[in-house]
Amino acid sequence: MAVDYTVIVVYLAGMLAMGWWGMRRAKSKSDFLVAGRRLGPVMYSGTMAAIVLGGASTIGGVGLGYQYGLSGAWMVFTIGLGLLALSVFFSARIARLKVYTVSEMLDLRYGGRAGVISGVVMWAYTLMLAVTSTIAYATIFDVLFDMNRTLAIVLGGSIVVAYSTLGGMWSITLTDMVQFVVKTIGVLLLLLPIAVVKAGGFSEMKAKLPTGYFDPLGIGGETIFTYVLIYTFGMLIGQDIWQRVFTAGSDKTAKWGGTVAGTYCLVYALAGAVIGTAAKVLYPNLGSPDDAFATIVKDELPVGVRGLVLAAALAAVMSTSSGALIACATVANNDIWSKLRRAVRREDDEEEHDEVRGNRAFILVMGVAVIGTAIVLNNVVEALTVAYNLLVGGLLVPILGGLLWKRGTAQGALASVIVGGLAVVGLMATYGILANEPVYYGLLLSLAAYVTVSLATPATDAAVLTAWRDRLAGRGAPERVSEPVAAPQ
Repeated sequence: MAVDYTVIVVYLAGMLAMGWWGMRRAKSKSDFLVAGRRLGPVMYSGTMAAIVLGGASTIGGVGLGYQYGLSGAWMVFTIGLGLLALSVFFSARIARLKVYTVSEMLDLRYGGRAGVISGVVMWAYTLMLAVTSTIAYATIFDVLFDMNRTLAIVLGGSIVVAYSTLGGMWSITLTDMVQFVVKTIGVLLLLLPIAVVKAGGFSEMKAKLPTGYFDPLGIGGETIFTYVLIYTFGMLIGQDIWQRVFTAGSDKTAKWGGTVAGTYCLVYALAGAVIGTAAKVLYPNLGSPDDAFATIVKDELPVGVRGLVLAAALAAVMSTSSGALIACATVANNDIWSKLRRAVRREDDEEEHDEVRGNRAFILVMGVAVIGTAIVLNNVVEALTVAYNLLVGGLLVPILGGLLWKRGTAQGALASVIVGGLAVVGLMATYGILANEPVYYGLLLSLAAYVTVSLATPATDAAVLTAWRDRLAGRGAPERVSEPVAAPQ
């Protein structure tokens, strides 16, 4: 294992070096939070694919393939579909808004009265998303070093917090690009063909497994529908995803770069399902489907290659973890703390402060909170389900309603967030966290509240809508940006 350990240590050291390099480029708030809004298409595509394909997509995707066969691809497939829909239909308009958070978009659209409550819901989502990614370090470091769970979480989480705090989005962008390359080589170019060959090829796999393993709908129609509701729609509205859209250097980059990333997700989904299916042939009696990835890597790959593939799994976890962490800190600082601070200060008492240093401090604080929460929690699936149920049930309707329906009002948006969020929480308590009903009924109640209250209240002020349309068209006043360093393409 010495060679494998060396590969992993070099990879982790490289992530910290990227964080230090990114710190030198993060000179303004725009640099620190959205990489100066100047990423080219290659880097944008790679980093967008990295953020959406995390540990759940890699380890969980292989586990679903082990359990259901090729139809296990549907979870990651719906993530790819959501990214494609976001890129084709919404990303150009989102990028032109020149904001930092989803709640800022809601403030622009509804006249400045929807952001705080939506910020709290988005903060809860990004926090839980970061926690689930951080918990996954325990699995990977256990395979690598037979490490204690708490120590593994602290080690993996500390590395992500360190490079994210140093350079913000620039550090995360640079590390994500490396992680994208490592994932592509490790999972698609190495593990996928090796797993198929070790299982005897597709003909042998078909001969040894039930025909249901090769049914594209074998996982069940209701499950697929739930994945679409949670993951496809979740991709449309998550702060972690929008914050990457904000990094695009142009409308065209946001649209076509995201389309490439979404297509990559579809390929990655199928690869994970095939690897899991091959693992079922090789190890038909594993205790848990989620053990499939680690088992096939540990037992079937040669020295050196094994280290690279485990680095790929680590890359998947770290990219999602860092993206969720900066999203959580951005929402906490810009949508919650900043508004509370302004509310208790007189207008003429406002102090100037270093925005980069302030956001850096919030990443550090949120990072410590994420690591602490991850140590306490055990169930990744339940934590991830809570995160996406809150996001979709509470925020999908007011966000898409604001983009698509001009009659929607601030009162309708607030009612939608409150009713949808409370409904989801209450229904999870009644039906169970993993039940489908909370997100189904929560969405319907959120939509009913939005439409009813919007129609019952005065239409949004014409001046607010005019300013909103100007920003969507790219005519709003652009933010002041520091002198740019040539952005990697």
